[in-house]
Amino acid sequence: MAESTFGRRAVNDGKFVARLRDGARVTPETLTRVNDFIAKNGGQSAGETPPELMPLIHAGAPQRAPIPAQKADPETNFRFFDNRQKYLLFVNTCSEKDVIARRVGLELGQIHPRPPAVRLFDAGMGDGTVLARVMREMHRRFPTVPFYIVGKEISLEDVRLSLRKMADRFFEHPATVLVVTNMYYSEAPWLQPRAVEHATSMVWHEAALTGSTSHDFSEQMAALEPFLAKNWQARHSPKTGNPIYEHPTALVIYREDYRFLLENVIPRRGDSKADYDMVIASQPYRLRAPIEFKAQKVISPLVRALGKGGRLLGIHSHGDDPGLEIIQKVWRGENPYTQSRHDLMRATKTELGRDSRHFNFNAYADARAIFRYDMHTLPSEISSAIGTSTLFAAWNAAIYVAQIDDLRLSEAVRDTRYLDATREVLQKHGSLWFLDESYVVSRKRD
Repeated sequence: MAESTFGRRAVNDGKFVARLRDGARVTPETLTRVNDFIAKNGGQSAGETPPELMPLIHAGAPQRAPIPAQKADPETNFRFFDNRQKYLLFVNTCSEKDVIARRVGLELGQIHPRPPAVRLFDAGMGDGTVLARVMREMHRRFPTVPFYIVGKEISLEDVRLSLRKMADRFFEHPATVLVVTNMYYSEAPWLQPRAVEHATSMVWHEAALTGSTSHDFSEQMAALEPFLAKNWQARHSPKTGNPIYEHPTALVIYREDYRFLLENVIPRRGDSKADYDMVIASQPYRLRAPIEFKAQKVISPLVRALGKGGRLLGIHSHGDDPGLEIIQKVWRGENPYTQSRHDLMRATKTELGRDSRHFNFNAYADARAIFRYDMHTLPSEISSAIGTSTLFAAWNAAIYVAQIDDLRLSEAVRDTRYLDATREVLQKHGSLWFLDESYVVSRKRD
């Protein structure tokens, strides 16, 4: 049968075979579904552990029987950030990145940078959409000031997508130093691994761009892909399922013709400082992670990386929106939004201990802290007969934001109830939107 037909009938994904051929990974559960489909249609199963597929299979041994939902740990079975299709579809159909970039732009008006550069840390670049737009706003506010920007990202594909957006940034604002790293939150702001064995295996690479056009810079950054493929390897933690680096890497990019001006801005291996004027912490943790984990492993290290007068803008999903209605129609009582910004602020203060007196914690009132973003649709799309593509985009956005794990998704999509629930919510509200909440932590200047 045709590849697309096989993918749709076996795993409800017409592009499954093409993605597998391009190197996409699969879960043991997906492999089981494919084997079962082949066997039911008179073919010979690929086997429990086919050698040619083992490099593409997620951590964990394949299992013939799906893990019951009530026994599955969403935190260890969650492959949310590995699924590039969900992420990219969400980014291109919803306005969250635009709204977040504008929020960051407002905070830039509150910082007081000091020589030699404006210092910004992005605690999760994603595909670079937010960072690129923030850099445009930074250029508008500080057109003649050098930039020192560090972006943390564990995903190789995200780094590739981010670098593709940076060529015009180096053209418009040539006095820019961009560092991309895969280190942990406790290491990335300082570009210094904490464990000795990681420090000794660290890869530090400087890429001095030559030429003077966006095309020149784009070509040279595209030429970095072999370096990225070799050094941006990641695996999953056997304890949490979180992606972790094989070895720490820092890629430092700047323009060669501005090296003299940037001499005091370009970081040196083993001699880097934090002292950031702005830290962007947009969705840096999983919703279902314990509040203590979020405070200890993510927010506290980022807060300590702030310089005097520096500001951390934190953003995470809030719930109480039509997206959650879709989720609760499929999984009754489901609510991943159990930890508010107030809970996180209290936990962060506790983690910082006496050092918390050096910071201001601003949860703000709901009217300022909570904001809305929408899924892009035409008014005529939401009618009595909603198009299939719109339904799939809305469903994808809802499960992406709620971070539903693959085990439960595979059960939900076996019939059309999930599409019926999505259609009902879209027709009820006439559109689909989501709510995020924000908070700010700032270091006192005196």
